[in-house]
Amino acid sequence: MPTFLIYGANGYTGELAATHAVASGLRPVLAGRNRDKLQPLARRLGLECRAFDLASPERVREGIRGVSVVLHAAGPFSATFRPMVEACLESRVHYVDVTGEIDVFEAIAGRDQEARAAGVMLLPGAGFDVVPSDCLAAHVKRRLPDATRLRLAIGGVGGISRGTARTIVEGGGRGTRVRLDGRIVELPRTPRAEIDFGDGPRSSIGRSWGDVATAWHSTGIPDIGVFFALSRKLARVAAVPRPLWRFLASPLARGFVARQIERRLPPGPTAEQRSRSHSLLVAEAWNETGLHVASRLRTVEAYTLTAWTAVEIARRASVGQALPGYQTPSSAYGADFILGFEGTTRVDV
Repeated sequence: MPTFLIYGANGYTGELAATHAVASGLRPVLAGRNRDKLQPLARRLGLECRAFDLASPERVREGIRGVSVVLHAAGPFSATFRPMVEACLESRVHYVDVTGEIDVFEAIAGRDQEARAAGVMLLPGAGFDVVPSDCLAAHVKRRLPDATRLRLAIGGVGGISRGTARTIVEGGGRGTRVRLDGRIVELPRTPRAEIDFGDGPRSSIGRSWGDVATAWHSTGIPDIGVFFALSRKLARVAAVPRPLWRFLASPLARGFVARQIERRLPPGPTAEQRSRSHSLLVAEAWNETGLHVASRLRTVEAYTLTAWTAVEIARRASVGQALPGYQTPSSAYGADFILGFEGTTRVDV
């Protein structure tokens, strides 16, 4: 029977995905570096577990033997994606992950021809970043086929996991990244905008988000920026001076920062917190004449949605619904893929 493997299953997102998979009647293989951390989850869910790190190519290939898809959930992906992608290409296993890192998206996109030749799908960003926003971008492109500018905005994101916190620190020293004329560039100043999420304009701030990479591959729109509704927490993050971010992300401080995150932050939002939260997204597109379209999307909480979408993509790929080469969620499964998940509504403005 076709199956998939969840690597990093003992992490916050990996455990959510594994639990959801079993609740959906699926039997993934659980994997990660530490068997002692994996076994309690595997016993609770009644699943096979495999322990292997990513340092040895031979061990990675052996670790994914016998599965048709890897759902990679062990970040920061800048440090982990390469060995897993290599093993998947060599073993002809489809690769799916839940990264949100722009450089990781672009590096994986650069393996497109190899993946096509191997008959392997490479689909990073199978979680909240970037499934809902990518599908919404493809939808407004469908509404305005000659669009030349795309603005995505995200609001309602609640708590974060430790892994997400580490990724934020790692990328915090860089300026806001956008796509201009098809190229990813770093802006000298953080852009701001007033964006209507459905209840009037809200102050929003430009952020380096995965869609800067993926939405171009999905839509071909050359100018792309992503904004977040400006919450109190985000305002504090944005106020941290860039030199301090660079120091925190440096090898000198990385170990200290990781220990502080582990000590001070919970693994992620609790089940109760997730059940009380939701996320809002807005996509706007313009063409050269100034014609404008906008659509809004409401989804369940981000980590809950990540578990749902990532598992569904892995499931589809495991039964042969996988296009070879580099794919985004919408290029593989269409702009309406996101509408198949409970609690998701889309409105054209």
